[in-house]
Amino acid sequence: MADALLIIDMQTGLYDGPAKPFARERVLATINQLIERARHADAPIFVARHTGPAGSPIEAGSPLWQLWHELKVDESRDHLFNKTRPSCFLGTNLEQQLKAAQVKGIVIAGMKTQFCIDTTCRVAVELGFSVVLPQDGHTCMDTPLLKAEAIIEHHNATLAGVFVKRARAAEISF
Repeated sequence: MADALLIIDMQTGLYDGPAKPFARERVLATINQLIERARHADAPIFVARHTGPAGSPIEAGSPLWQLWHELKVDESRDHLFNKTRPSCFLGTNLEQQLKAAQVKGIVIAGMKTQFCIDTTCRVAVELGFSVVLPQDGHTCMDTPLLKAEAIIEHHNATLAGVFVKRARAAEISF
């Protein structure tokens, strides 16, 4: 069981950019199922948007910075925040918001596996939170050296145990 859901960087410019994320439709459906389960349990939902500097394609307010339109986030009740680093904690008040909501365990899902998912999982544990990583709830793009599927499998294996409890999204409850 987890107390909250954290969705990272499911933004138009990343989800629907020139390089498409691995299994993006399946991952989106998985994240939307997690949102529905969290809502049903009245668990808070936190949503991070990576924000680039002024003039960048993902500067605050730009079309590519917006959350993907099929992500079932409710801006009137979910906690949206901006970040400028791979960690959802650095330079944000996420830690304070989680503690104020008495959250001890977080489900972390979204993009990109080797950057913001990995970093946020590690930092969350350092800050004393337990983390559940849905092995089918995060994604990234191919790189020149590795296919996205290999990156995802590697991070699922590397993070499991020491940093996260790895589970299939269907097994996760709030």
